[in-house]
Amino acid sequence: MNTAAIVISFAAAFHFALGQVLTQFGLRHVSPLSGAAISIPTFTLVFICASPILRRNETIVSSAVPIFMAVGLAFPAVVTLLTFASNRALGPVVTSSLGNLSPLFAVTLAVVLLHEPLRPLQFAGLVVVVAGVLAISVQRYGARDWRTLAHQNWALLLPLGAAALRGLVPPVIKLGLDLWPSPIAAGLVGYIMSTVTVVTVEKIRNGSFIAKASRTGRLWFMGIGLCNGLATMLLYAALGAGPVSLVVPLIATFPLFTVVLSVIAFGRLENGFRLAGGTVLTVAGVVLILIG
Repeated sequence: MNTAAIVISFAAAFHFALGQVLTQFGLRHVSPLSGAAISIPTFTLVFICASPILRRNETIVSSAVPIFMAVGLAFPAVVTLLTFASNRALGPVVTSSLGNLSPLFAVTLAVVLLHEPLRPLQFAGLVVVVAGVLAISVQRYGARDWRTLAHQNWALLLPLGAAALRGLVPPVIKLGLDLWPSPIAAGLVGYIMSTVTVVTVEKIRNGSFIAKASRTGRLWFMGIGLCNGLATMLLYAALGAGPVSLVVPLIATFPLFTVVLSVIAFGRLENGFRLAGGTVLTVAGVVLILIG
C-alpha cells in the first residue's frame, strides 16, 4: 500500500474542500472572475518567491516544461472559469454534481495513456466513490426543473468540460513528472501559465489586468489562493508518489470534508439523510480502492 500517496491525497482533498468553503465568504465581496484573478496570482507570487529555497540544486529538465505549461493553461485557470460560467447558467448543484465525474475521465486516461493497471476492486471502488459524491451533491428536482434543464443542454457542456479537464490533467501531469520528478517545478510552471490566463481574461472582461475588489474581498481571495495553491501542490506531490488510479479517486472525496467544514463554518446541515448515505458510499468506495 502506497501510504505516502494516500496521506498526501487526503491532505489535498481537505485543502480543496477548505478552499471551497472559504470561497463562499469571499464571493460576498468579489465577483467570481475577479476572485480568480486575485487568488491564482497570489499563490504564483508566493511560489516564485519561495522557489529558490524549494528548488535548491535542482536540474531543469527542459523536455518536461512544455507539458507543465500546457497543464497550466487548463488547470486551475480554465477549470475555474468553466465552473464559474456553469454556476451562472445552471446553478451550483448541477455544476458540482457533473463536476465530480472527473475521476472517471482521469482513471480512463491513466489506463489508456499510462498503461496503469485497474483491478476489479479498484474499478468497483471508483464507481462507488462517484456514486457517493453524486449523492452528496445532487438535490431532488421536479419534472418541471428537469424540463427547464433539458432546454439548456448547451450549458451542460460547461460542467462536463470542467470535469473532463480536471480528469485529464492528472495523467498529463504524471507524464511530465516521469520526465522531471519535481512537483514544485510542475506547480510553479503551471501556476505562472494560469496567472497569465486569468489576468488576460480579467483584462478582456473588465478592462484591467488588476482585479478590482474591496480590501476585505481581496484579503479573502488571497487566503483562498494560498489554500487552493497548497491543495494543487499536494495533488502534484501525490501524483509523484502514486498512480493516478489511486490518487484521483481519493482526492475526489473532498465533498466529505466540505460537508464537515460547512457545518463548522455555518452551523447547519441540510438534507442530512442524503448526505449520510453519500458519505457511507464514498467511504466504502475508498476502502475498496485501498484494498484493491
